[in-house]
Amino acid sequence: MASTRVLLAGALLVGVGIGIGEVIASRRTAEPGLARAQAAAVQPVAQQTGLTAEEMSVIRVARQASPAVVSVARQGASGSGVVVRRDGVILTNAHVVGDAGLVQIVLADGRRLQGRVLGRDPTVDIAVVRVEESDLPVAPTGDSDRLEVGQAAIAIGNPLGLERTVTSGVISAVNRSPRGFELGGLIQTDAAINPGNSGGPLLDSRGTVIGINTAVLQGSSGLGFAVPINLANSVAQQVLTTGRVRRAYVGVYPRDIDPDLAAQFDLPVREGIIVVEVEPGSPASRAGLARGDIITRLDDQPVTSGGDFRRILRDRQPGNTVAVTVYRPAGQRTINVRLAEAPRQ
Repeated sequence: MASTRVLLAGALLVGVGIGIGEVIASRRTAEPGLARAQAAAVQPVAQQTGLTAEEMSVIRVARQASPAVVSVARQGASGSGVVVRRDGVILTNAHVVGDAGLVQIVLADGRRLQGRVLGRDPTVDIAVVRVEESDLPVAPTGDSDRLEVGQAAIAIGNPLGLERTVTSGVISAVNRSPRGFELGGLIQTDAAINPGNSGGPLLDSRGTVIGINTAVLQGSSGLGFAVPINLANSVAQQVLTTGRVRRAYVGVYPRDIDPDLAAQFDLPVREGIIVVEVEPGSPASRAGLARGDIITRLDDQPVTSGGDFRRILRDRQPGNTVAVTVYRPAGQRTINVRLAEAPRQ
């Protein structure tokens, strides 16, 4: 069975109050009327230059957003980031900053600044960095819950060291949890994402950030993925208000079920996750989950892969109880698991 390799889009390939409310409020101001006015302003220019309205739209977004795109570097790796607050708050990927407490930030105007990593959440591959600078160019954030398949998508980053490279395409799918990924609930796009793009913004045609670019499928033709900006903003809000991210924790090591595995072991389902190991003393262990259990639902939501499992858990809080539907040789049953707080990483 062929395996699909997943590559984080950063240069780890070499080695493998103002508050957040300002950001959230900004996405409410981008009304359809504004988009129509911008499009109307572009049309005369497009006629004069011979460029299409679509091309002019990409040019406008690139000019508008590029000043807020930064380079993020640490020893042995580099990637991209985007400024989301004028007082120096930057979103990037957790795999770009790694375990570093300090990173080097290069602004669009060439200034080199020291960035302090305020917090990171490896489970969603988002990190929050701050530089001691004010009145920086900002990229406004959009609403990733309202994305439509087929709408325009524009990626900006520093692939292979080529600063502020722009690629364009469409939203190919939403809420993707590809097999082989540790992440789930991702935006899929055919806008080219390459090593070094990690942490850079994925934008819509209005120039608002809809995702943080994170990974590509090696050997694929145009399969890139981004963390939805609503999820990234949620991480940022927790980091900026409490200094850390709290995540619900079950305590199982799952493996995706695919048709080959189901046929080999004559499993009763063709989709879901099989529990490979249960951590001793974990919520799963205390509730009675066991090795070999096949999980197909959490509460009322289907689990078709490990990505689904992690995505659903991200919406739960420590202390919540989830109903886990499992298949065993004796039949299907539901086990209630009281979630704990994930150990800090």
